[in-house]
Amino acid sequence: MQKPKAFLFDLNGTIIDDMHYHTQAWHAIMKDELAANLPYEAVKKEMYGKNHEVLERVFGKDKFSLSEMERLSIDKEKRYQDGFRPHLALLPGLSDFLIQAKKADVLMAIGSAAIPFNIDFVLDGLNIRDYFSAIVSADDVKTSKPDPETFLQAAQLLGIAPEDCLVFEDAPKGVEAAQNAGMNCVVVLTTHSKAEFDDYPNIISFIADYNDAFLKTPF
Repeated sequence: MQKPKAFLFDLNGTIIDDMHYHTQAWHAIMKDELAANLPYEAVKKEMYGKNHEVLERVFGKDKFSLSEMERLSIDKEKRYQDGFRPHLALLPGLSDFLIQAKKADVLMAIGSAAIPFNIDFVLDGLNIRDYFSAIVSADDVKTSKPDPETFLQAAQLLGIAPEDCLVFEDAPKGVEAAQNAGMNCVVVLTTHSKAEFDDYPNIISFIADYNDAFLKTPF
């Protein structure tokens, strides 16, 4: 591929290794408050998209009112942040990678299904907000990944053509969103195994973290 002009990062599982804490928070709420007898692995499979979409996939669209889903969402995010806060850290190698990308004049954006409350928790907690010229959150799109809206909007905000963007993702639905946007993708293997990405020809590399030798080439 040609040298990318922009890097688009998912947040959870891609910048930080926190997906276990999201799943743990939802699992606790579903088990203790909503009496759903779901094993942890079943909840893990639903960990994509907006919070109300998670609830609707698990319980059906008519189970909760909008106010009930909002209350459950806030409770979940508070549980997640309380659990993850002591472990808040960038993935290995990412700090240097962001520095090198900025020096190389590669534009960067966040394209995440997270709400602003959680994006702010990460960007400000780790003092990395200045690296990103655009942020697209769950509140900014009508349709979540695998719809391409998140990444297409991020590219538009940066003023970069989709084909000149390289996406960093950790989840199959995110990779599918990148594919639907016409973007190549690097998969960070924090949450899913390689075998779960067999259907996506837009993947150009798998990395364990940002120390991977492959990441010397995009510059």
